Amino acid sequence: MDAQPLSASYRTGLPEPRLRPFVDAYIGYREDVEQTLLRREFAGSRTVLILGWGATVTVSDPRGGPAWTGASLIAGPYDSYVVSESHGVSEAVQLMLSPLGARLVYGLPLGELANRTVDPAALDEHWLDALVPRLAEADSWDERFRLLDQTLTARLAVARPLDRELSWAWRRLSETGGRIRVGELAAELELSRGRLARRFKTELGLSPKTAARLLRFDAAYARRDQAGTEGWATVAAACGYFDQAHLNADFRQFTGSTPVTVAARLTMSTDVPPDVNVSLSTDVFDSGR
Repeated sequence: MDAQPLSASYRTGLPEPRLRPFVDAYIGYREDVEQTLLRREFAGSRTVLILGWGATVTVSDPRGGPAWTGASLIAGPYDSYVVSESHGVSEAVQLMLSPLGARLVYGLPLGELANRTVDPAALDEHWLDALVPRLAEADSWDERFRLLDQTLTARLAVARPLDRELSWAWRRLSETGGRIRVGELAAELELSRGRLARRFKTELGLSPKTAARLLRFDAAYARRDQAGTEGWATVAAACGYFDQAHLNADFRQFTGSTPVTVAARLTMSTDVPPDVNVSLSTDVFDSGR
């Protein structure tokens, strides 16, 4: 029998209540990749922080630019999928951060991280980089999740306050599932559309229009199982798309494939609750190089 390209186990946890507006989930995992494995890592409204030990992963943007390799990474807000390449045994904790959470945790404007993957050691103070050995030495996933709770709570306690108008704008986008028009959002804030877009992109990494598209995509992606019975046109309407063609275009940009293909080809099985959008990727599309 041929060796399986990926043997993996996963453990999920919820942050303590005070952190949940900023951190969706903790995902602990151990992967043993027998052969080089390529995966599409889908874009989403959350940013990804991976604190890992063991084998490295290489992340590249198919649109161009240098690839990045490391065991731990900060993936800034992306407006397209990326490709990851892995091989060997790795363990890590993955955190799903809202844009507001990422802005607080990293302590810098997310425009500096947009469409980039960087080493946590690149941040000032190196506090994330120093956290990795402590996570690796912990005896259990529960202990690691408690350590993350303690560390992030302390970090947020000293973080610079968020811009109130941009915080409100993100929450308004999020609570409407990306359905509110940017012009309406700007009017509610008594800002010009251009000024809102510039400030939003600088501080939170993407334009409000792109953020709204990602929120609608998140909602449609979460309903991929229902699409088999409802049909993708129904899913598109329920998630605020003008029509299925717009949904198809977003899937192509954010996943590199069509909705039907994504639903059929997802191969990773986890114990992540279905109502937690973790964008845990993942379309395995090549292995065995």
